[in-house]
Amino acid sequence: MSPIKHFLQLKDLSRDEFEHIFARTRIIKQRFKAYQPYHPLADRTLVMIFEKSSTRTRLSFEAGMQQLGGSAIYLNTRDTQLGRGEPVEDAAQVISRMSDIVMIRTFEQGIIERFAANSRVPVINGLTNEYHPCQILADIYTYIEQRGSIQGKTVAWIGDSNNVCNTWLQAAEIFDFNVHVSTPPGYEVEPERAGLFGEDHYEEFTDPMDAARGADLVTTDVWTSMGFEAEAEARRKAFNRAIAGAQASGLIATREVDGIQLVWLTGKPEK
Repeated sequence: MSPIKHFLQLKDLSRDEFEHIFARTRIIKQRFKAYQPYHPLADRTLVMIFEKSSTRTRLSFEAGMQQLGGSAIYLNTRDTQLGRGEPVEDAAQVISRMSDIVMIRTFEQGIIERFAANSRVPVINGLTNEYHPCQILADIYTYIEQRGSIQGKTVAWIGDSNNVCNTWLQAAEIFDFNVHVSTPPGYEVEPERAGLFGEDHYEEFTDPMDAARGADLVTTDVWTSMGFEAEAEARRKAFNRAIAGAQASGLIATREVDGIQLVWLTGKPEK
């Protein structure tokens, strides 16, 4: 029996495996748009465990399972023994006996790794403090749909070196493109935390304009991710200074940036 394949961070899969996923995605998307029923997941159950809430993550996973013929069960820590002190290892054993796949959206990466180590079924990372592989996979597929291969291209990341940034950096190593990173002082890339093999696929810039100039794709994220609310005021000041510098140098509304722009919907209009 082959070992269970989990998707806990982007580098858990190879480039060939991602290319297969993209090929399948194209076929499934074409069938869905043509109203052709396609139910390869009939009689299969996804359990979604949310320690961090998200409207869009729940909707996308739940709708996807139903469209492919399966079913999805939503759990949060308030409704389960996880919220009352049950060990992650015990929860993994019980939940994986009654499902076919599990998606978890949680805090520390160690939590999902412990769950996966005790699970009988594949586990997907819906988000942790360290990585966000499903989001970046969707972003890369969007780029390929709109512009073709991302190999050799340049992605500009303007913002915190957070879980999304870490995953873009892993993606650059897998798909062979470059990332220009511009962060405020104190929020620079941490290669070990990002899980990188080297530093060949990214470059850091002090000025956001320098990072974005000539980029094929420009992307960012909310300044204060869920779980870091205690740092919100300090982050607001640091990132506001960075934005002021970007406006002064002409990054905002510039014509020098001709790439696709991917900006996260935070769910909070003030951000």
